[in-house]
Amino acid sequence: MVSVSKANGIEIAWDAFGEAGDEAVLLIAGLGTQMIRWSRSFCEALAARGYRVVRFDNRDSGGSTHLAACAAPDFGALVSALVAGRRPDVPYTLGDMAADAVGLLDALGIARAHFVGRSMGGVIAQIVASEYPDRTLSLTSIMASTGNPALPQADADIMAMMMRPAPDPATDPAGYLAVRLAFARRIAGRSRPFDETLHRALLLEELRRSHDPAGTARQMAAMAVAGDRRAGLGAITSPTLIIHGSEDPLIPPACGEDTARSIPNATYWLVPGMGHDVPPDLEESFVEAIRRVANAGPEGILQARRAEAHRADNHPIRTHTFPHEAGHSRRLSSDGCESRARRSRTRTLVSPSRGPQ
Repeated sequence: MVSVSKANGIEIAWDAFGEAGDEAVLLIAGLGTQMIRWSRSFCEALAARGYRVVRFDNRDSGGSTHLAACAAPDFGALVSALVAGRRPDVPYTLGDMAADAVGLLDALGIARAHFVGRSMGGVIAQIVASEYPDRTLSLTSIMASTGNPALPQADADIMAMMMRPAPDPATDPAGYLAVRLAFARRIAGRSRPFDETLHRALLLEELRRSHDPAGTARQMAAMAVAGDRRAGLGAITSPTLIIHGSEDPLIPPACGEDTARSIPNATYWLVPGMGHDVPPDLEESFVEAIRRVANAGPEGILQARRAEAHRADNHPIRTHTFPHEAGHSRRLSSDGCESRARRSRTRTLVSPSRGPQ
């Protein structure tokens, strides 16, 4: 059952799974999408591990407040201002959206939570962990970036698909679905089968709940002015997991790696074959990884991924170490154990040698 609570001056639609007294996990959705992108099965699997799982609609999406009084941004003017070195006026920022998430915790009487975000939601979760450390138990950032301007960008055809208006579903539902499904297929990666039936049902359910292209444009404007956030990420102290797909064409893998480099002692899981999506067959592995970072920090994740890989095909996990100036973590050998020979100021990034089964 969806509830609505007042938070940070707006109304936020949310629902929850699990027991009210359990530690909370707050799930944050991505650009132009709704809380139902966190599937019921994903939420129930997390709740079964002893968490109160809360998912919610960001402002300008789903059942939360839509800022209809604010005009859709003029992206030409926005880009011109950014190129000229000026900060353009936007209806709100990702910082405001982070305050929405914390405000929802206040409304629900939750002191601290594990924050899990995907895409734009991953960036919002990063901001929460950076600016509200006393409210953050752990951070899991999925297929997100740092805003580093030196990072690779999405392919031109993907950006064109994002900016091209879809047909009005009220007058051309088939055309609307065709455009949205084509985009979903393009960003999903090429190694895994694309479940068109599942995506179609999800798009139809989102349409039933709300349809607000201007709201999506306002969220996109907030993303556009977020800037380079690496300095703030360096202040994060909570256990952190960064998950990214090796075939993400919208936010390339280098963006996930840069995020892990920027957060002291973060663990990086590069998921082979995953695009800009969370396929159903990966949900259980994601849930287990979130549980590990919530319960035991980065080292627990390494141990969990080693055990899973060993059970799957007896093939060990590869680890990679990267320099990091702001902090240090244990140097881990290929079997996920701490090297007794030495410790170094490094960040450990983890990649299963084969994808989760």
